[in-house]
Amino acid sequence: MHVQLTDMTGVLYLWIGFSSLIFLIWAAFSKHGQIRLGKKDESPEFSTFSWISMIFCAGIGSGIMYWGAIEWGYYYLEPPLGLIPGTPFAVEWSAAYGLFHYGPTAWAIYCLPALPIAYLYHVKKVPILKISEACRPVLNHHTDGFVGKLIDMFFMIGLLGASGTTLGISIPLMAEGVKRLTGIQHTYFLDIFLLLICTIVFAVSVFAGMEKGVKRLSNINVYLVFFLLLFVTILGPTFFILEISTNSVGLVLNNFFRLNTWMDPIAQSGFPEKWTIFYWAWWIVYAPFIGLFIAKISRGRTIKEMILGTIIFGPVGCWLFFFVLGNYGLYLQNTTQLDVAAMIKQGHSNEAVISIIHSLPLGDLILVLFLLLSVIFVATTYDTSSYMLAAVTQREIEGEPIQWNRLFWAFSLALPPMALLIIGGLTSLQAVTLLVAIPSCIIMVLLSLSFLKLV
Repeated sequence: MHVQLTDMTGVLYLWIGFSSLIFLIWAAFSKHGQIRLGKKDESPEFSTFSWISMIFCAGIGSGIMYWGAIEWGYYYLEPPLGLIPGTPFAVEWSAAYGLFHYGPTAWAIYCLPALPIAYLYHVKKVPILKISEACRPVLNHHTDGFVGKLIDMFFMIGLLGASGTTLGISIPLMAEGVKRLTGIQHTYFLDIFLLLICTIVFAVSVFAGMEKGVKRLSNINVYLVFFLLLFVTILGPTFFILEISTNSVGLVLNNFFRLNTWMDPIAQSGFPEKWTIFYWAWWIVYAPFIGLFIAKISRGRTIKEMILGTIIFGPVGCWLFFFVLGNYGLYLQNTTQLDVAAMIKQGHSNEAVISIIHSLPLGDLILVLFLLLSVIFVATTYDTSSYMLAAVTQREIEGEPIQWNRLFWAFSLALPPMALLIIGGLTSLQAVTLLVAIPSCIIMVLLSLSFLKLV
């Protein structure tokens, strides 16, 4: 089913991604980019640092801790673009390709829904934070009927499903870290215990609200991230990290248009379907939620600021993980200090990530910091998810969604990953993500048309 879905939807997802980026760049530098989201002289609601921190933490989650550290290893084993494994050029591309998957195109998909939502909410003063409401300029009276309810339902199902997959990746990684530190064996009960801890953290955060909870937790998260990455850069192979990172940026920028349109129709290696198309489906499913959140916190900024802030700082934040953690892991591989690729090939990817982190100076202490960051990353993604689900299920939002509603969705979001941990696999939910992304593509088109009609 997974292969059939990627075959049928691959071209659609690639064009949705690339078109989103082109559309946003046009919107930012057109006359519409000067529109301020709020009153003409209104200053931004949040400082630039807090604003960027909240967008980044909401959009990424602890998945970046996992993929940033070892995504290169999968490409090392099965290189893209028909390259031969183990050759210098193939190894260089293994370090670079992840930058594309977390680059401007991905964040453009996230940002596009924010345009009509932010305009309606901050400029037109429509006190409703719903995807269906943002489509009203196109749907007209159908927004209040079956079509509008269907759009909001797809938004909620997509968010719940994608959230389950994210935690399904994060919790086993945390459990492997706990095992390395304490010797406690990785069991289903340990997974549930860690899931409960994460749920409590993001429930407390979302209950506290945007200013005291979500913003504060995001700021703490970013400070800890900077410390970890700086620590690895200074005490790790500094010059190798700087050189391979610079080389990776050059490879991606030089091949940017090719990567955005590469389907591999002749060789049919399956690489785009396995990686890029699934990633794009993932971003598309999450896009309405992140768009709602970006719109909510962007009061006082111009549309140009909102767009450029998202598609520049979002990728830069992600790239830092690939630059530092990923390239440190590649260094261990190349110097035969740790055979990361072999661990991935044997199905021990979580152990590979933990081994990379634990190999650092003060390994135990840094691993504790890594696990703490994983918990906070989960919390910052899920407190915003809970917040926006609460907003969608309320008729009008003048300030913030009702506290009990935010708390209800915080605990509801723990149910899909709990089911996934029982099933013990990601394939079925990956297929669900690919499937749910199809109506999400239609929603993306509607949102683009709505923005054009509004301005």
